[in-house]
Amino acid sequence: MVEQQATAVTSPSEDGAAWDPSAAFEPLSPLTFLERTARVYPTREAVIYGETRLNWTEFASLVGRFAAALQRDGIERGDRVAVLLPNVPVHLAATFAVPLAGAVLVAVNTRLAAGEVAYILEHSGARLLLVDPELAANLDLSRCPPGLRLVSVPDAVAGVTDRVADAPTFEEWLGDIEPLSVSNTVADEHQLLSINYTSGTTGRAKGVMYTHRGAYLNALGQSMALSLNRDSVFLWTLPMFHCNGWCFPWAVTAAAGKHVCLRAVRPPEVIRLVQEEHVTNFNGAPTVLRLIAGDPSAEGVRFEMPVRVSTGGAPPSPADIRSMERMGIQVTHLYGLTETYGPHTLCEVQDGWAALPLEARAELGARQGVPYVHAAYVRVADPETLEDVPADGRTMGEVMMRGNNVMAGYFNDPEATAVALRGGWFHSGDLGVMHPDGYIELRDRSKDVIISGGENISSIEVGNAIYEHPSVHEVAVIGVPDERWGEVPKAFITLKPGASATAEDIVEFTRSRLSHFKCPKHVEFTELPKTSTGKVQKYVLRDREWAGAEKRVH
Repeated sequence: MVEQQATAVTSPSEDGAAWDPSAAFEPLSPLTFLERTARVYPTREAVIYGETRLNWTEFASLVGRFAAALQRDGIERGDRVAVLLPNVPVHLAATFAVPLAGAVLVAVNTRLAAGEVAYILEHSGARLLLVDPELAANLDLSRCPPGLRLVSVPDAVAGVTDRVADAPTFEEWLGDIEPLSVSNTVADEHQLLSINYTSGTTGRAKGVMYTHRGAYLNALGQSMALSLNRDSVFLWTLPMFHCNGWCFPWAVTAAAGKHVCLRAVRPPEVIRLVQEEHVTNFNGAPTVLRLIAGDPSAEGVRFEMPVRVSTGGAPPSPADIRSMERMGIQVTHLYGLTETYGPHTLCEVQDGWAALPLEARAELGARQGVPYVHAAYVRVADPETLEDVPADGRTMGEVMMRGNNVMAGYFNDPEATAVALRGGWFHSGDLGVMHPDGYIELRDRSKDVIISGGENISSIEVGNAIYEHPSVHEVAVIGVPDERWGEVPKAFITLKPGASATAEDIVEFTRSRLSHFKCPKHVEFTELPKTSTGKVQKYVLRDREWAGAEKRVH
């Protein structure tokens, strides 16, 4: 664990008298957001879920009771408290209650297998787990750490009323306890706030450590960049377990906006809530945007109020941006990783872009952009020399970040931390270019670049060209073995409902848009394997294609 002791410098005034520096310093913590919003807007609506509607006073009371119950159960500073919950009010409350009690939140991916969940609980040393009964299948109690205490969190809205292993329900566990005061009790802003586990696609998941300071600053950056205010209505389509919901539990609260909780992303329900609750913002990976835009319930829908959607996790194709704009949705492209508290850059819209044709606007909007104001730094550089590549929009290098929202390290893994933060920069593993205007654009993950006959091929570039085909819903492009060229592009495609296309159609379509050596040599129509946050798991496809073949060393 990375802990740093905050220090204050006592300086004399001009007349030589000592002064108390505590008046000029307050440790940064997102706990201050809830305290202020509940005090300033006590009766404004804060949280909506089904028929439940809580104002800020009621939500703060829930958080205070939650934190008091944790302390009553012996949870102390630094103890880890895990949640295995969908986007329900208790999960939202946990993002404040656990740190208010001085503990560390571990939000577990709800779609992991039982063995993966058990590993996270053991590795983090969680002492308490709050779990939704419907997710109990993800929980193998025989593999959980000894002494782990459980609390069942039923969901009346969804009709989920069972208990987990005879554990008390959340309300039973709270009892009649008096709430703690919702205030900033953090003495050290570098204190650990949460541990978020990576997807673990290349081995065991690593625990990324977030601090109170980093969460505070990232939340303010989100609020500022996306113009959140007290009239904002935020729909929870993004999993709260993913980078603590990109820090939006704290950002929306800081702005005194309204949280609309959503247990699962179902397009008709998303569209209904956007219209009935006057939603102004929601987030999601490009696959979520495609799910909504491609659903029959979206046919002919164009929202009356402007809706702002932030997307990340994978670069949105220009086709994604066009489909959203047709529904009256403005897409803001964000980019980051778990190691950067979620988004680190956003594609800021420049003066004059709005007057451009849709195609040109979509191409610009698909770039990853520039750092948030609090994040400060991003570069594209040689990973060994750390020298910047030319800002010519062509020369590729590794995307690296530093700033206030880079992780404090990997929990109990100093070796991996040293590798990831070597040279004083976080090494993302993503390859990109720097454009002359200072905007970065991803070209691929380092492991996803296809090297065919000595030529580098961007799988993203090939995928974006295929997305332009009117029958294509989703696509993933990887390199597959080839005796002559070493490897060649292969496209895995999911077609839109009712649409048809052949492999020959796809190849011919891309040959009119790309250099011929970049076009897919193989096409397979299939469902794509994905992570819980909507990222396509290219490694699953790659492992299958390369099984039994010795991949040459690039």
